[in-house]
Amino acid sequence: MLSSTTAAALSVCIALRHHISGTFFSPMEMDRKGLRSKESTTAALDPFNRTHITFTHIAAKCSPCLQILFTAAYVLPFYLSPTTRPSPTLSRDAPSVIRARIRFVTLSVTISTLLTAYILSLYAHLPSRPILHTLGLYPISPLPILNSLLLTSLLFAGPLFEKAIIAGRWRSWVQGSGLHETLSSWIGWRTYITGPLMEEILFRAIILSLHTHTTPPTSPLALIFATPLYFGIAHVHHLYEFTLTHPHTALGPALLRSVAQLGYTTLFGWYAAFLYLRTGSLWAVVLVHAACNWMGLPRFWGRVGGVEVQGGIVWGATRAKEDDRGEMGERRYRGLGLGWTVVYYLVLVAGAVAWWNWMWVLTESEGALIDLGVGRGMTKRGAK
Repeated sequence: MLSSTTAAALSVCIALRHHISGTFFSPMEMDRKGLRSKESTTAALDPFNRTHITFTHIAAKCSPCLQILFTAAYVLPFYLSPTTRPSPTLSRDAPSVIRARIRFVTLSVTISTLLTAYILSLYAHLPSRPILHTLGLYPISPLPILNSLLLTSLLFAGPLFEKAIIAGRWRSWVQGSGLHETLSSWIGWRTYITGPLMEEILFRAIILSLHTHTTPPTSPLALIFATPLYFGIAHVHHLYEFTLTHPHTALGPALLRSVAQLGYTTLFGWYAAFLYLRTGSLWAVVLVHAACNWMGLPRFWGRVGGVEVQGGIVWGATRAKEDDRGEMGERRYRGLGLGWTVVYYLVLVAGAVAWWNWMWVLTESEGALIDLGVGRGMTKRGAK
């Protein structure tokens, strides 16, 4: 419902802009009237009619300012209202806090999306359908979504093996038991629905769409490796919340925890930015984000059969693993031989190698937002 409402609002905003301005020049008209220079334009492939259209661009110096503004509008409401601000007696995981934050975040992201669409229309002179494509909202193609999930499952082959086979949960997955219970809780709703959706709209769709229409153009390396820093920094405020609810924890471990969270959120941001630019699908990265939240960080050391931490938001605005208890907390399964640990790490390494080899093949899409070129994974096998 939110996506359809946002799409409708985008069209209304763009239509109002054209009506209010009174004058709208097409790219060809602008060239004929001499309103822009060749240096300020670039050619891009229209995914809807497969013809080339020409854009003017947003000044590069304006793009970071807008992104800082949108990021601040996302985070600051958490602390401006007593209904969203945690305290030593009120956790960020309290249902009332989660509900209030979801309302504020939804409003903030919706406004940021409308403003971005207006800016793309006003300065990049994009019609409504290319704006929806730039934001990854349309067209909705199932193949990039399925391929992105398959690629991510290769990267997390080890954790999937541990959960499904070693912990024996594959039967409950097939039956779908526990899914309704998880999504009916406010923590589950935040972790797997609103968190991934709102964060990917802001930190991928909005921020990358602004960067892909700047002059001078932003390099692909900067798009993938620099823009996710907004995503990582937006989670630094969890340090303050953690110290509030864990007053007896020393500052050193709390800082280490925050640095670790900054690291893995930025790493995921790199991956999500790559997927978004290669597929042009917001829905693909939203589902990958939710899947990563569910799978958590892979086990890189120790024996399986020890402590397995499930649930919690690892790759986004989530609870730290050590905070999860109860249903979404620690599960112990003992009595496993060393062979299971060996098999787990073999599966983990094999999955990582397969992910690297198929990364370019499985992300190839006609809806790609920019041309990132041919990567190592694009072999003759993928071209057949």
